[in-house]
Amino acid sequence: MKSWFFYNNITMAFLLALIGCTSATTDSYPELGGFDRIDPAFDELVPSDARIEKISEGFAWSEGPVWRKSEGYLLFTDIPNNTIYKWTESDGLSVFLRPAGYTRSDPAGRELGSNGLMFDDQDRLVMADHGNHQIARLDETNFTKVTLADQFQENRLNSPNDLIFRSKRDIYFTDPPYGLEGLHQSPHQELDFAGVYRLTPEGELTLLADDLRFPNGIAFSPDEKTLYVAVSDPDNQVVMAYEVLEDGTIRDGRVFFDATHLAEMGKQGLPDGMVVDVEGNIFATGPGGVLVLSPDGTHLGTLETGEPTANCTFGGDGSTLYITSNMNLLRVQLNTTGMGF
Repeated sequence: MKSWFFYNNITMAFLLALIGCTSATTDSYPELGGFDRIDPAFDELVPSDARIEKISEGFAWSEGPVWRKSEGYLLFTDIPNNTIYKWTESDGLSVFLRPAGYTRSDPAGRELGSNGLMFDDQDRLVMADHGNHQIARLDETNFTKVTLADQFQENRLNSPNDLIFRSKRDIYFTDPPYGLEGLHQSPHQELDFAGVYRLTPEGELTLLADDLRFPNGIAFSPDEKTLYVAVSDPDNQVVMAYEVLEDGTIRDGRVFFDATHLAEMGKQGLPDGMVVDVEGNIFATGPGGVLVLSPDGTHLGTLETGEPTANCTFGGDGSTLYITSNMNLLRVQLNTTGMGF
């Protein structure tokens, strides 16, 4: 026979569940923002009960998230505070690398840290080392850096911003002047343009585009035949799409999505980082939060963060989107999977 204590405990557990006092993981983080569901296709990607969770906060400007599949944790950057952070579900937040960028006392700008992060085919961390004006690879045996590229035609790069691998081989990256005081008017700028580049494993650096004032986030379509570049220019808030040729160069740049109308509605933020799912949908930060764009450029809806939003990446089993948004680190569970999972 079951005791009174058994039945009483069952009753108490039931009552606690009813009033929301359980320790379920869905209630462990505060909710932030919401969703603007424009197209029915958005509902296929974002569950009706999805929540944008704030899993950490207190950063100056969070950026560059990347998921390390081999060990199951997230890395992201806080550029002004010159730090790469590590986040895990079990242990929360910890410092992974500090300083993450500039180490001397005479910086040419205020954005000293690293920005975009990626892992190569040997699981080595490669970074857009914003503060040191270079693309660098981290040697985690002693936490030193190997410079992969820091000059173009004997002129120092501006401040590499974001990067992506093509077939885990060539690195494509953007180089706006955000790490320079005064931006394009900086006396420290050695190049008179902001470039999009390709870097081969042999160290060959090729300029692919030089006509965008503020090229920023960068991503490939699943077949790697299209290169997307976000432009964080207040006067030209677009995502560009380029055809990728057999030799790795690009051509026929076209406006894939124009976010100007969203900015005119008072939505906060500029086109910045982005990531692509296995079906070719683009999750691109921009005015309002994270814009969800179909492969043909249709705006399906927005993950609304209510604040300027820098970047995003897929993690976990590939269906969790991690978002760096101003001072916060966010996540949302989706019905789709990111490339590479």
